Amino acid sequence: MAVEALIVIDMINTYDHPDAETLRKSVEDVLPNVRRLIERARAEDIAVIYVNDNFGLWRSHHDELLDIALSGPHAELVAPIRPADDSLFVVKARHSIFYDTPLEYLLGQRGIESVLLCGQVTEQCILYSALDAHIRHLDVVVAEDACASIHSDLAAAALRMMERNMQARVVRSTDEALFGPA
Repeated sequence: MAVEALIVIDMINTYDHPDAETLRKSVEDVLPNVRRLIERARAEDIAVIYVNDNFGLWRSHHDELLDIALSGPHAELVAPIRPADDSLFVVKARHSIFYDTPLEYLLGQRGIESVLLCGQVTEQCILYSALDAHIRHLDVVVAEDACASIHSDLAAAALRMMERNMQARVVRSTDEALFGPA
């Protein structure tokens, strides 16, 4: 099945946390691939959905989160993949993109059954989101070269788990068939 939505996870980030330096280096490596996936999805009229932590700002909305990240010291990691005006945006509070968010409802309303995950962190939010997508009977694709990690060994194990235990398709961002016919 061809991907029907690209979900960009936690890329609007201030990099103000204990693992930030390691994560930031990984984000620098995958950022061009994330940007290309977003551009390809938009060109193919595929839904681009940003799901992002709220930085503990419970009154926040996506514009505020974006402004905070863009005014921080690592704006160069956010600006290239900033949401377009028509991008969908879901705010989350925990690791999974589904936990206490309206994402499942949004996907159902749009008839989306196949999602492509990218963003950060492979061994945390990507892994837990892939599991939650799988138990919701969604087809899951993960662009391994568009997912940043903190611990590369755990990221590799997480990708294997997604592939083996969740039947996720683990692909490269350059896979030509991502957005094409099944």
